Amino acid sequence: MTCCLYVDCVGGIAGDMLLGALLDAGASLKTVQAGLPTAGLAVEVERVHRCGVRALAVHIDAAEDDVHRRWSDVRSLIHAAAMPDRARARAHSAFSLLAEAEARVHGVTPDEVTFHEVGALDAIADICGVALALDDLGVDKIICSPVPLGRGLVRGAHGLLPLPAPATVELLREAEIYGVEVPGETVTPTGAALLASLTSAYGPIPPMKLERVGTGAGTRDPEHVPNIVRVLIGQQTDSDHSPEEGPLVLETNLDDLLPEFVPDVIEACLAAGALDVWSTPAGMKNGRPGITLSALVAPTHERAVAESMLRHTTALGLRVRRIEHRWALERKFHEVDVYGHRVSVKIGLLDGEVVNIKPEHRDCVRVAHETGRSAKAIWTRALAAYAAAE
Repeated sequence: MTCCLYVDCVGGIAGDMLLGALLDAGASLKTVQAGLPTAGLAVEVERVHRCGVRALAVHIDAAEDDVHRRWSDVRSLIHAAAMPDRARARAHSAFSLLAEAEARVHGVTPDEVTFHEVGALDAIADICGVALALDDLGVDKIICSPVPLGRGLVRGAHGLLPLPAPATVELLREAEIYGVEVPGETVTPTGAALLASLTSAYGPIPPMKLERVGTGAGTRDPEHVPNIVRVLIGQQTDSDHSPEEGPLVLETNLDDLLPEFVPDVIEACLAAGALDVWSTPAGMKNGRPGITLSALVAPTHERAVAESMLRHTTALGLRVRRIEHRWALERKFHEVDVYGHRVSVKIGLLDGEVVNIKPEHRDCVRVAHETGRSAKAIWTRALAAYAAAE
């Protein structure tokens, strides 16, 4: 079965609010703290009330003054962090979409974007913390309620900005939104980036067997609505399957892309939210050799992945087709120790039965480099360590 999380944006959403809700639902604070990308970041939690509703507030203690980071700086921090692969990919995807949104707002490339408020360590901790908490809870699928948007002005690094902030609006393309009467920021850029990168659909609560509930608090405590976000976590039931929610395949034929760039394109598409990316040799017109580049994408990530494909290749267009139905194993991740280093093992389950076990290749390569052993030796050792733990 699929572990589904429903995000109920009661008063809006911010990174720290969602992190508080996930911790309140049972995610391990110790695990989140240990996986954050920089040493010295202290995550503290506090029980508070918002309009009388009990919730968990998160405070990040990050001692730094007015630090501005480029996307490449944030990317390096995430890459160096001791995070499970799925958590790292989720954090990378959120910041990648944020960089692309900021780039569209300011008319620059993503690598030229300088993060101001969202480049601070507390914002990085919010996004990475959410990714780590989701991994700890074993969440596979995320659905979100319609998102409430306030209006007004806010002062940022570039001066006065309209609310919702321009980057927030860019990130919420394809989302279901509605306006609220009371002015103010109800959705922050970090909150919008997490929704854009994680959410597979917007709408009502899906059919599920409810197992966990968590409530996260925002900083303000207005009188008109509880400034909270709730998460409902459970096993999704079969009645929720729908062909309309099936994934998409984005494809393009390329006969003038240097082969050296293919791995970079694949990485960029995965960072933008693609479920899978692959290339296939193809015979092109006039007998020229080429490739067909394909990406499997949830509908909510279609635009982000399409833009990554067009930005990082020589393509002038893409084809899109819908997959009406597919079978997918339930997936879980388990970390093992190999020669004192962390290796993540991916487990595939069919009706609760383990049918596939595979150490993550990237982790095996990293540990091989650090220990002077072969990737094959690390792979075998990781598999044995998992079997011994069972």
